[in-house]
Amino acid sequence: MATTELQQSSSDHDTEGQMSSSGRIKHGGWITFLFVTGTVMGLTLAAWGWISNLMVYLIEEFNVKSVDAAQISNVGSILFALTAMLDSLRPPPCERGSLDLCKPPSRVQFGVLYSGLALLSVGAGGPRSVITTMGANQLNRPEDRAIFFNLYFFTNYMCAAIGSTAIVYIEDNVSWALGFGICVLASLIGLAIFLSGRPFYCYDKPPGRPFLDLARVIVACFRKRKLPLSSRSEDYYYGFDGKANTVDATPAKNFRILSRAALKTEGDLKPDGSVAKPWRLCTVQQVEDLKALIRILPLWSSNLFVSTPKAIQASLTVLQALTMDRHLGSHFKIPAGSFQVLVFISSSISVVLVDRFLFPMWRKLTSRSPTPLQRIGVGHTMVVLSMAVSALVESKRLKVAHNHGPNFVPMLALWLFPQLVLVGIGEAFHMPSQVGLYYQEFPMSLRNTATSMAAMVYAIAFYFSSALIDLIRRVTEWLPDDINKGRLDNVYWLLVVVGILNFGYFLMCSTFFKYQSNADKERYVSNSGSDM
Repeated sequence: MATTELQQSSSDHDTEGQMSSSGRIKHGGWITFLFVTGTVMGLTLAAWGWISNLMVYLIEEFNVKSVDAAQISNVGSILFALTAMLDSLRPPPCERGSLDLCKPPSRVQFGVLYSGLALLSVGAGGPRSVITTMGANQLNRPEDRAIFFNLYFFTNYMCAAIGSTAIVYIEDNVSWALGFGICVLASLIGLAIFLSGRPFYCYDKPPGRPFLDLARVIVACFRKRKLPLSSRSEDYYYGFDGKANTVDATPAKNFRILSRAALKTEGDLKPDGSVAKPWRLCTVQQVEDLKALIRILPLWSSNLFVSTPKAIQASLTVLQALTMDRHLGSHFKIPAGSFQVLVFISSSISVVLVDRFLFPMWRKLTSRSPTPLQRIGVGHTMVVLSMAVSALVESKRLKVAHNHGPNFVPMLALWLFPQLVLVGIGEAFHMPSQVGLYYQEFPMSLRNTATSMAAMVYAIAFYFSSALIDLIRRVTEWLPDDINKGRLDNVYWLLVVVGILNFGYFLMCSTFFKYQSNADKERYVSNSGSDM
């Protein structure tokens, strides 16, 4: 983004923020982006420093079989680092380098490993998803938020690329303990940066109990299921003393059955106008919040099934790379855990190219930006295309493996690059648009959890990927411990079929999806293409 644009955006926001006596911004504004970015950099470096190389660590240090390692990796920084620093927390090395002569980890060693993974998952996933919303909440103007999301994901992808290369290289070539120790240090630095920004943050007022309010709507609707709906606004409850009166018309016509929860009946209100029976009467705003959530959930579920193939590919690509020639020149060998960096590099470059060149060109030709759903749809198609390329590359790898023996495949691992680049391009279309859409369309009371929904998609997708791998192993012979004796290409073709079916489901959800209002749609579309 041009410096003058950022300065102008900051200036515009400063006029809306709270000002100190010296005239400087007191809370919120672009100044907070420095602290948010610093926090994300530390968390992302640490997370991808261990995530990228986790499978290699499990195979080489914990004597875990390859496909089992792929499942475990889909499931503390200090606790996890201790497994690399203390020999007693790992099984002894394999004899003669053979997995057939390896002693498996003890229950205590597995317990420490899984405890560390659990804490790492919470530490890596929780803060990074919540801080996205926090950063967006520091800015008042939708244009600024659109710029923030693009800059946020660019920073996130670049740090993930560094963590997947520099830290992974240290783990593979210097010391696992040192590599994991750097991850711990990066997390601590990120925490320090976050805490140092406390005087500048704009703190959101707690939204009360939004999920409890949604449950109340469902219960109240059921209890009033026999009441006829009314077309008069005065028959509905809008709140007490204007506290919830942000909707000033009759409830929307979609999902009309839920509107009964806001119908006033005898005994619902106290003499002073407050609610006498909270589980029988809700405000129109609470009803509309639930409707907004229901509208977005089908689209959210379609993103779940586009993330599952990516999670499987991320694990299986490492297994493929371990069997291939990973040399670049005569002296450098690419760590197998670093191949995922291609996704991050292509994502970060694509975010810039898409936002600075493709969207402006599209606007010049059509006088409007692509809608969020169109951009997400491009991400879906790129993932399907990537799975097809993965299947073709794996077919070639298996042919070479069958001709040259089971232990090493004389085929350059560079063949894996195209499929990962395609995923990265799809990510640049898919992820920022998805998060921005959630932030725009989620109810105000649930906005703090809106961007967490995108992170939740990935979390559930990794569990799904583990379950799908386990199912494939049970019903087929495609995924033996030695992938050179299996049919990994068939797994990728299966993911192509799943992706095509899911894309059809996404198109159906998009057809029936309605923005909260046409004004919201036009505002989002015009702002989502803001140049970086």
